Amino acid sequence: MNKPQYMLGVDIGTTSTKAVLYQKSGEIIAEENNGYELYTPDINTAEQDPEEIFQAVLLSIGNVMKKSRINPEYLSFISFSSAMHSLIAIDENDQPLTQCITWADNRSSKWAKKIKEDMNGHDIYRRTGTPIHPMSPLSKITWIEHDKPELAKKTKKYIGIKEYVFYKLFNDYAVDYSLASAMGLFNLKRLSWDEEALKVAGISADKLSRLVSTKEIFTGCNESYAEQMGILPETLFIIGASDGVLSNIGVNAIKEGEVAVTIGTSGAIRTVIPKPHTDPKGRTFCYALTEDHWVIGGPVNNGGIVFRWIRDELADSEVETAKRLGIDPYDVLTEIAERVKPGSNGLVFHPFLSGERAPLWNSNVRGSFIGLTLNHKKEHMVRAALEGVIYNLYTVFLALTEAMDTPVTAIKATGGFAKSELWRQMLADVFDQNVVIPESYESSCLGACLLGLYALNEIDSFNVVEDYIGSTHQHEPNPDHVKEYRKLMPTFINISRSLTNVYEQIADYQSELD
Repeated sequence: MNKPQYMLGVDIGTTSTKAVLYQKSGEIIAEENNGYELYTPDINTAEQDPEEIFQAVLLSIGNVMKKSRINPEYLSFISFSSAMHSLIAIDENDQPLTQCITWADNRSSKWAKKIKEDMNGHDIYRRTGTPIHPMSPLSKITWIEHDKPELAKKTKKYIGIKEYVFYKLFNDYAVDYSLASAMGLFNLKRLSWDEEALKVAGISADKLSRLVSTKEIFTGCNESYAEQMGILPETLFIIGASDGVLSNIGVNAIKEGEVAVTIGTSGAIRTVIPKPHTDPKGRTFCYALTEDHWVIGGPVNNGGIVFRWIRDELADSEVETAKRLGIDPYDVLTEIAERVKPGSNGLVFHPFLSGERAPLWNSNVRGSFIGLTLNHKKEHMVRAALEGVIYNLYTVFLALTEAMDTPVTAIKATGGFAKSELWRQMLADVFDQNVVIPESYESSCLGACLLGLYALNEIDSFNVVEDYIGSTHQHEPNPDHVKEYRKLMPTFINISRSLTNVYEQIADYQSELD
């Protein structure tokens, strides 16, 4: 009789670590999610405790194994997904000197500006694929090396959170091409550390981990940790890739012309291409999935977080009503936004409440309502805010389509926003594209497992994902809505260009208030 075969996908995220156990046929057997704190003692700092995250990884895997009660011999492999851009300084004794500095940390912003303007930053971006921004380890390391000399002197290695986990499990500092390509220090064409980027950061390559393929297999896990996780020490571990690129596999947006749009708290838009490509205007990233699959796109800071701000700051009475009726406040807000015609009577909202990454790559941009009149009511403001998030994603989409060799064939959309029919339809209307919502749960974990099967030569293409997921909703653009949005898009784009200097002045003023 054939033994059942299982695979385990682990996603080390910014807010929690998820583990999902699948049968090889794709059926979910068990899942587990363990959260941890994000420490933000001031406006610029966003850190986590690396040991808390490591314990969450052990706990998530251990609990999935307990829940499923499978024989650990039947676990074929564990494959990893991880959030990008994290940085931990490690000392001579392999202990952390810093917390895990996350992508949201802004303390290196002055150095990001200096690299961009005075240190050949655009050329470095063109070779490394990571836009020059405080999120990137290039900016963070440059800041530590130049502004924190005592800390820099004690640092043996600069690593990310997945490297920390793998070092604890295997006593080996290794970074996969995917996470390395999100550091701003990795030459995409040579698959090696970039000499000029290292020089700018002020370090030599031996301060970074050894580079490995996303298909690299590790075995011989630390025995006491293996016991804690309920697995065999000889279990195969696939190093895997970053959460963003794996999400493209997990939502079945991997063929030429297929674009994945994700809106959670933040958002992203991505497509897979066969060779690395960077944008002459510096608007998009290019990250590795495998040596033959590269993902280009752009992340936005302002997704669902904008809707949450509207709920918390502008909608007290609606929230109160929702509580009394026992319904979700977001459903009430969506309902009142639906009463307003597309275009919100000419009210345009720029959703830059937390600076912005793509396409502007400027942490000093600020949000605004433009076009307010006495005729506008709260519902116009709610709808304009939702439209603003989609407009901004559309500007990233425009940059993406310039880099694609083929026309867009499908938009696959996921994330918390996909629960809202209004937002899904808005995406179809603003983009003027058919939108499909894949029936995909924990897409990064599924993507990690499919990468594991690919690494073990059990599949020869990621297209098998079609057998694993279906679709829940499809939306076609409404021609009348498309017409309205086409009239407003140039205004949305021109406003953010016109306000560049004003954003800087406001940001300077606000920083004096801190």
